[in-house]
Amino acid sequence: MSTLDLPWQEKYRPKSLSEVIGQKAIVQKLSSFVERGNFPSMIFAGTAGIGKTSCALAMAHDLYGDAITSAFKELNASDSRGIDVIRGEVKEFAKTISLAKVPVKIIFLDEADALTADAQHALRRTMEKYSGETRFILSANYASKIIEPIQSRCVVFRFKQLGEPEMKEYIDRIVKAEKLQIDDKAVEALVYVGDGDLRKVTNTLQSAAMQGNKIIETHIYEIASRARPKEIASMLRYAVTGDFENARKELDNLSLSHGMSAEDILSQCYKEVQGLNVDERAKLKIIAEMGESNFRIVEGANERIQLEAMLANIALIAKEHAK
Repeated sequence: MSTLDLPWQEKYRPKSLSEVIGQKAIVQKLSSFVERGNFPSMIFAGTAGIGKTSCALAMAHDLYGDAITSAFKELNASDSRGIDVIRGEVKEFAKTISLAKVPVKIIFLDEADALTADAQHALRRTMEKYSGETRFILSANYASKIIEPIQSRCVVFRFKQLGEPEMKEYIDRIVKAEKLQIDDKAVEALVYVGDGDLRKVTNTLQSAAMQGNKIIETHIYEIASRARPKEIASMLRYAVTGDFENARKELDNLSLSHGMSAEDILSQCYKEVQGLNVDERAKLKIIAEMGESNFRIVEGANERIQLEAMLANIALIAKEHAK
């Protein structure tokens, strides 16, 4: 497959630590490991799309260059969760000799928090036995799901959520490389729907570019199946003022016109609460109400009923604090 045919997520993945967006403190530390040619086993912890996998791959490219295939092995632990993959594939690679200039190999386990407890205990033993020739990088959304014996053998790097400047820098890089035309509102929309996840930003931007080189705000929200912030805010304002009928109409528009799920609507509602013109105590109760609605929906309750109940309760909360 040529570079032109690659999904942009792979096409624009950093090939070196110097190309990584954001995470400056972590990149500096990893770069010092590359310079020394020696490093400990590590856990990369943080939410999706903020550079954990990119940093692991970029570090491997900087360390091994063209000999990367003999010294670096990547496995997705969510696909191979059991003890067999640790005793088989991982252990076999850990025993091999690196042909790269750096004698230490890397085994990268993506989504390592998906490994079963038995698999993690087997991994701990493998890490001990082959510590002289193999280092491990474990990527996890929830580092707390990694057993303590493994955590104590690793340096834990906690990746921070990417901010708006880093996301805009990344968008600008792709726009220039692909010769796209994009206005400021579309960039703001990408930052909004991405919510710190560069993977989501990349996929949304590529999908929008397939419709043409000129990208506008409407394209972004349509592709991401997200509502504009003002549409969510309008629904909440109707609820706060007690206009339940119009609040329901806005909810219909979000569910039917945009095809949004209840969880997506709640997620965006949560973002817009701070902009409501209500008492701060009312905002606290509204957030608590959204949390309850989200829990009930996740547990299998009727989505429509829960969303309307949330709007009704928001109206009651606002009325209570207006007295």
